[in-house]
Amino acid sequence: MIVGIDIGGSTTDAVFLDGETRVVSVEANDPVAAAAGAFGKLIGDLRLPPSAIATIAATGGGARRLGDELLGVPVVKVPELTAIGVGGITLAEQNEALVVSMGTGTAMVAVKGTDIRHVGGTGVGGGTLLGLSKHLLNVGQLATLEELADHGDLSRIDLTVGDVAGGPVGNLPADATASNFGKVSSDAKPEDKARALVNMIAEVIVVVSVLAARANRLDSIVLTGKLLRVRPFVERIKATRFLFERHFIIPPHAEYATAIGAARRVAAGKDPAPPGSTSMPVG
Repeated sequence: MIVGIDIGGSTTDAVFLDGETRVVSVEANDPVAAAAGAFGKLIGDLRLPPSAIATIAATGGGARRLGDELLGVPVVKVPELTAIGVGGITLAEQNEALVVSMGTGTAMVAVKGTDIRHVGGTGVGGGTLLGLSKHLLNVGQLATLEELADHGDLSRIDLTVGDVAGGPVGNLPADATASNFGKVSSDAKPEDKARALVNMIAEVIVVVSVLAARANRLDSIVLTGKLLRVRPFVERIKATRFLFERHFIIPPHAEYATAIGAARRVAAGKDPAPPGSTSMPVG
């Protein structure tokens, strides 16, 4: 039995794959403490002793801080970009796709069969969303930002194609964004700014993802990462995807795809198929 652990900048995920996917997340500044806490909580929830786990597949920026064992269990370190690619592609049940991992920043990995390559990314991600939210709105929790965004009005913040051209232009509808934050009105409310922040981050990631997919001749884009927890963010991606000739997919357990990918990588040859996964087209 293998546990996958993704030690990120703000959260650490632990997953156990055995017929169904079990996951836990913890927050800790120290990567070793975070990994031990996530692993301990996971096996505690499963009511298993550490000796029942054969291997811990560790990935993420903090994995390098781990030794060869964690709580007596051997640790195998998996490169994060490999884990991103394997996790996204197996959960989405695709042979090839651009896997987009939306964490603190955004990483993009092209997968074509067994060929897994990092093809770019952007510093715009969940860290950007939360940082700007703290600066503009004094809001430091994504749940609070989401609640504000639910009641926001983009017309008080964003300049649309219709505002500039008086109507649609080519395949761009009149309500497509021409300039994020290009029309901030004096009566803009915190709710409007929250909505506009979510909108901007979603649109930047979608556009950069589409450009990367086109450059690598990939038709499918698999979205993974913690930003998928923010409902207005996902809603904006659903609304924006119609502008591009690409197939966006959010697979089950997409928030934990990197940890799952690490476990799958180590387990390759034993059980290469993701348990109980069914891909879900965005929309």
